[in-house]
Amino acid sequence: MDIIKVKNLHKSFGEVEVLSDINLSFEARTVTSIIGPSGSGKSTLLRCLNQLENATKGSILFDGTDITTNNADLNKVRSKIGMVFQSFNLFDNLTVIENCIIGQEKVLHRKKDEASEIASDFLKQVGMFSFRDRKVTTLSGGQKQRVAIARTLSMNPDVILFDEPTSSLDPEMVNDVLDVMRNIISNNYTIIVVTHEMEFAKDVSDRVIFMEDGHIINDGKPSEIWNKNSSDRLKKFLNI
Repeated sequence: MDIIKVKNLHKSFGEVEVLSDINLSFEARTVTSIIGPSGSGKSTLLRCLNQLENATKGSILFDGTDITTNNADLNKVRSKIGMVFQSFNLFDNLTVIENCIIGQEKVLHRKKDEASEIASDFLKQVGMFSFRDRKVTTLSGGQKQRVAIARTLSMNPDVILFDEPTSSLDPEMVNDVLDVMRNIISNNYTIIVVTHEMEFAKDVSDRVIFMEDGHIINDGKPSEIWNKNSSDRLKKFLNI
């Protein structure tokens, strides 16, 4: 069953078209990695999927409902389509646990005790429970990203978008975050990840999409993408 359908999606910034006639469907409880050179439109596509960017033209259906219309409930959309950003997007003035409960209280209207219990469970999953009362400004990049993942999970999303979640991390921190993501993937979420971690994409994905210049160039299983018969452009990008 498809949980998201993208139809004839275009996105322009001024005169520059960043996404050109994108048509995609994402099946529930699958893992899709989106790869491609910088500036190919990958992150913009992700931001359109949970309406952080408005499409110039086209539609996006989530569970059969067009979320690009003016009457779409964006708070509900973003609670069900969670996003983990490359720059963490945590509230620096709040503690770890406060970052993980504020969205639950304001969007899902959970009581503080319930929100705290849910957040604590997910902080344990990502190995950050012992830091629950620390200000996020005292954390390393890898720790901040794990908190950001716990915050997203605390909203009980159906879909999790990861926008280059390791690109701001020191190399030694990358594997910690990728390990956390592997654990999440085993829990049957629908996951769409923009990444430059090619081995990770190859290992965990049901499907890999290669983008360039705002277009879908290749779309298939990892075995089809990492194939000696792939296009010259894709083989050059993958260095195979």
